[in-house]
Amino acid sequence: MQRAEVVVVGAGAAGLALACLLGERGDVEVVLIDAPPGASRSPERTWCSWQRGPTEWEQAVSARWHRASVHAADGRGRTYDLAPLDYTMVRSRDYERVAAERLSRTGVRRVEAQVTGISPDGVVEGAQVTGRWVFDTRPTPPARPGRVSLLQHFRGWFVRTAEDRFDPAVATLMDFRPPQPAGGVAFGYVLPTSRREALVEYTEFSRAVLHDEAYESALNDWTSQHLQLGAFEVLGVEQGAIPMTDAPFPRRVSDHVFRLGAAGGATRPSTGYTFSAAQRQAQAVASALLAGHDPEPPAAYSRRHLAMDALLLRALDDRLINGADFFAGLFASQPTDRVLRFLDGSTSLREDLAVMAAAPKAPMIRAALLR
Repeated sequence: MQRAEVVVVGAGAAGLALACLLGERGDVEVVLIDAPPGASRSPERTWCSWQRGPTEWEQAVSARWHRASVHAADGRGRTYDLAPLDYTMVRSRDYERVAAERLSRTGVRRVEAQVTGISPDGVVEGAQVTGRWVFDTRPTPPARPGRVSLLQHFRGWFVRTAEDRFDPAVATLMDFRPPQPAGGVAFGYVLPTSRREALVEYTEFSRAVLHDEAYESALNDWTSQHLQLGAFEVLGVEQGAIPMTDAPFPRRVSDHVFRLGAAGGATRPSTGYTFSAAQRQAQAVASALLAGHDPEPPAAYSRRHLAMDALLLRALDDRLINGADFFAGLFASQPTDRVLRFLDGSTSLREDLAVMAAAPKAPMIRAALLR
């Protein structure tokens, strides 16, 4: 049985971030456990986030946009300047490559094992490892069901067109022209990396995922009717589902075991953004460990933001508001910088009150009373 000061279970965004920080900053003995190749490993995926200038993962950034467009359901489009923030895209394969390079210069031990359980005292079953502190980053259900449990589910194509069809300087954050599902939201998403290559993605916020044929049909309709891509080839596909729920995700399991990243509540319930919050949690944990403090991960979002998210999810699920109109109106009515920080969960109380004042009041009051 190996022993270590810190054991990190899972080599995704949060796990790799924490392992790199600890390996590079101090003499903490770290074991990083990744699932063996196969079904237990997460498929390749894309993470997007709002950033202010270069980050420590800059070598993994595959694209960066300073402007972004939003199309309302009626077809009206508007392009927004994102300064002082940028919208960045990181593909998991690039993130893992950069992390491997960083870890190769540290003393972090990497282990491939199928973890079958973690005891309260830090024994990682299936890996023959025990740690004083164990951080579990594997996907996990919430501690109990929430009032609302929606999914942000999506399917995207990495495409190459026969002719120039994209503006690589402008990302399309939300295009609400696809048909809208009852009790949810549907939109398209375009992340261009050149004039002929982009990730085009169909996304829904709703209670259940679709069949593959439905995603393909939605993508075909949207790209042909609204993007008018002409002839193109699909270079790759990504698909996934992210929980959007007001259910709790406890960060502390026992005195020695914690959950980190999406497992520890890093996913913003109303938007699905996870990457930045997972990085913030990893940085806080590394600082606490190196200072000799209790390393419980901090809450990724304030209680105020979580309460606002819960209210919005209930209003969507109970069909009290039109989600497409709400999100498009948010960009149209508020300063862009405020909207971006609101989506990332970093706005002040005063700014949140301004956002709430722009929301449809009667439906939100009804959603609050339905609690």
